[in-house]
Amino acid sequence: MTRKLPVPQHLLSALMLASCMGSANAASTAADTKPASSAAAQPKLILVLVVDGLPQEQVVRYRDQFGQGGLRRLLDQGAWFSNAHQAHGITVTAIGHAAVLSGAYPYQHGVIGNNWIDPVTHEQIYCTEDSKYNYIGEETKAHDGTAPTKLRVDTLGDQLRYASGNRAKVVAVSGKDRGAILLGGKTGTAYMYMDKTGNFASSNYYMQSHPEWVQRYQAGKPQDRYYGKTWRPLLADAAYAGDASEELTQAKPGVATRFPFSYYSDSGQLDADYYGRLKGSPFLDELTLDFARAAVAGENLGNNPAGVPDLLGVSLSAHDYVNHAFGPESKMSHDHLQRLDRMLASFFGYLDQRVGMDNVVVVLTADHGFPNTPEFSQTQHIDSQRVDGEQMVAALNTHLDGKFKAGKLVGSWSLPNLHLDQAALEKAGLKREEVENAAASFLLDSKGIAQVYTRSQLESNGAGETRMGMLMRRAWHRQISGDLMVVTKPYWYFGTGGSGTSHGSPYAYDTNVPLIIMGKQWIKPGAYGQYAEVVDIAPTLAHLLRVRPPAAAEGRVLTETLR
Repeated sequence: MTRKLPVPQHLLSALMLASCMGSANAASTAADTKPASSAAAQPKLILVLVVDGLPQEQVVRYRDQFGQGGLRRLLDQGAWFSNAHQAHGITVTAIGHAAVLSGAYPYQHGVIGNNWIDPVTHEQIYCTEDSKYNYIGEETKAHDGTAPTKLRVDTLGDQLRYASGNRAKVVAVSGKDRGAILLGGKTGTAYMYMDKTGNFASSNYYMQSHPEWVQRYQAGKPQDRYYGKTWRPLLADAAYAGDASEELTQAKPGVATRFPFSYYSDSGQLDADYYGRLKGSPFLDELTLDFARAAVAGENLGNNPAGVPDLLGVSLSAHDYVNHAFGPESKMSHDHLQRLDRMLASFFGYLDQRVGMDNVVVVLTADHGFPNTPEFSQTQHIDSQRVDGEQMVAALNTHLDGKFKAGKLVGSWSLPNLHLDQAALEKAGLKREEVENAAASFLLDSKGIAQVYTRSQLESNGAGETRMGMLMRRAWHRQISGDLMVVTKPYWYFGTGGSGTSHGSPYAYDTNVPLIIMGKQWIKPGAYGQYAEVVDIAPTLAHLLRVRPPAAAEGRVLTETLR
């Protein structure tokens, strides 16, 4: 599938390349006699930061309040792309994380959602589940994320390991299993937060027992230090004056919906209730970065005795939980990002001492953005509501039965994918395309639905030449995606309830994410307005590391940023 990028820039690049070929060829003989390139040495450490659920607009909106050493350091000393996108149509955590270091779109990498329907068993599948593997020293339940076996492509870390004869170390850590596993690739090592114990643990896909540094870290029980602690706003009240009114955050039974937030358990003990509550707090990210420090020290990352670069992937999960609960317009989301900024400053300070930041290339991006809550959007005179998926599918099945007299024809669904019951179609002698078209026609007349793409359209590349059509084609995998893909109207989303928000659409608020690259010896700082995609990260880092790009990578090298 060809990536479509803004034409003028790439035509210009092609013309420049053509005009330079003659002089380059003429100089090649002389160049061959010169010493090896004087270009900067390879980085000692690649640090890839993925802030789960961080829309680009929040980085811009709150920039003036950042401290000096975290996000501001990245913005001032790095190359920042304002028009960067997760350029596929289903913008969720697993798909976004899979894109970062594979450089591939879902139609190739095979991670089409956090969950999807198995086309053979018709059961729900979780993106990183594999029943052959278990967590080390932790309870493992059905569908827990333990391995990258459903990722159908390799990643930058895998190529780095290959090029170095497996001497390079690739470590990924996250508050979510899918965040760590999909950054770690096939041959790296993933550690994820265990919400029953508060530990970070790996699985026996990667090793049979934890290394000594992990055991030492777990023994210290750092997760227990937050019991009874309270999350209060970091800044003065005036700093939050532009945020949405807290009254828009409607109360949910048993859940605190405004500051302050305290972390404890109903039992009064350090138990799963308490460790689970930490996930929606800044303390989860603090723990994640603490564990990342332990990994840097324990694995000697950035000081590899073999003299090869290492890669550390850190996925920071709490911002996603906060935005789901309160929306990116909320005081809670605003404050969380300010706290995360200070955490990153502290982590960069640690790396300065341990590795030297002049030896590190840092990339910061996000797996997806976020829309505002419908309640807030409505105050801005924007049409915005939630679409109850269960009700929508039930109404569709009723309509199709009335039309074809063949019973329930939508057999299973995991939105935005709907799967027709092929056995029911065959029994009734119905053509799939006819049923697809009837279903699409009905859904397009349904409340909150903007577009429907059918398998027949997608198989024949007939989804149209719009950007939405391109993004949805990229998100559709021929073997495992549905027979219909449904897109809501802007600012609508699939969900129920009376509070919070969610993501997953092809609209800019969900696709436009930060893309910042910082590396003193390799990257030219500046604000770049060129179009860029998250899939450009892997080819760009491969260029800097002088390794092959991942096999399915379709991004470009961000040459405009290179020294």
